[in-house]
Amino acid sequence: MISTIFDDARQTGRAGVTTTGRRALLVAGAAAGATALAACTSSSADGPRRPSAAELEAERVARAEAALRLRSVTAAHGLLERYDATLAAHPALAPRLTPLRRAVAAHAKALGEGGTAVRPTTAPATPSASASASRKPAASPTPVRVAAAPGAALEELAAAERTASDGHTAALLTAPPEYARLLASVAASGAVHAYLLTEGARA
Repeated sequence: MISTIFDDARQTGRAGVTTTGRRALLVAGAAAGATALAACTSSSADGPRRPSAAELEAERVARAEAALRLRSVTAAHGLLERYDATLAAHPALAPRLTPLRRAVAAHAKALGEGGTAVRPTTAPATPSASASASRKPAASPTPVRVAAAPGAALEELAAAERTASDGHTAALLTAPPEYARLLASVAASGAVHAYLLTEGARA
């Protein structure tokens, strides 16, 4: 009889310990979950991940290339406006200028193709480089003045060709390889145009 009572007491004690242990585990698990949730909430509240140095450098290079492309396209369109103004002022020069003007238009289109797409790692304060590279340059605020004499107008056009060619040559130093080859080709073509517009006509 006494042994039976002791056995019941042992079983009751074990059951109590087991129940207490389970409750302790549940409480500990809940506390750990709350701690993890608080940590996640704190991390997300800190804002987006900061870009690495490599990401910032890649974005800087892409923006520089987009700016270079925009400058090159702007120069080509400025030259194209000079051709149009000269043709409007001196229609008799059309047979001579039209082939050169067509080549300049092709250069302007080629220089603007394949602009660098930039995905900013931070909120941009200015329009993205990709938008800048693809945007068509604004027209000149004032009309291009053309000399009244056809010979002088050709001299002006040749000077504009040389200026654009020099600009493309200078851009070779910072241009990526593929774009540098295009710039070199356009610059060489501009030098030939300048010769044809002046010395070539006298030969």
